[in-house]
Amino acid sequence: MPEVQQQQQDPGWLPRIGGWLFRWRTSMPLPIIAALLLLPATPVSWPFVLVGVGLVAAGELLRLWAVRHIGVISRTRSDRLGPLVAAGPFARVRNPLYLGNIALWVGFALTARVLWFVPVVLAFLGFVYHAIVRWEETLLEARRGDEYRDYLRRIPRWRPALTMSSGTSATLFSWRDTLFSERGTLIAIVVGLALLYVKSWLNA
Repeated sequence: MPEVQQQQQDPGWLPRIGGWLFRWRTSMPLPIIAALLLLPATPVSWPFVLVGVGLVAAGELLRLWAVRHIGVISRTRSDRLGPLVAAGPFARVRNPLYLGNIALWVGFALTARVLWFVPVVLAFLGFVYHAIVRWEETLLEARRGDEYRDYLRRIPRWRPALTMSSGTSATLFSWRDTLFSERGTLIAIVVGLALLYVKSWLNA
């Protein structure tokens, strides 16, 4: 217990950065958006674009699956806590929404045919989301104690488990509510793909 109290008093530099990034996480992709629209495309064949579009779709499907289980709490930028969800994708990995986001942006980089930028996206978002997750874990462990530590033991942080865990789950939200909650992301995806098409057309 003294160790936990020390962690609450001094969470370390990474969780402190993660707390700041969490409040601004919706703005974090803005540099990526600017780069993908302004950087010249790599001369590659269209299959790369199709793979990119497929990754965008896969990332958003993962987000939709996750939001259907966790609900609108995923949209908050405060430290308000929701339930510990261990159903759907959350039964295999603790952070499916962030994994979905990474797949989305890697997909956009491939769709934009800026291939050298893919590892930059992975490194940037990998750091951002890992810092945010470390902050969330520190907060949840301080507030939920043994319940959350048991949750940590059962479900991995990033690498999806082959077998599904079981535990406390939130109410399964309707697809109507899920799509309404995700409307901003869905609109952004459509607008993003349209802008990349215009960029490709202008540079043809």
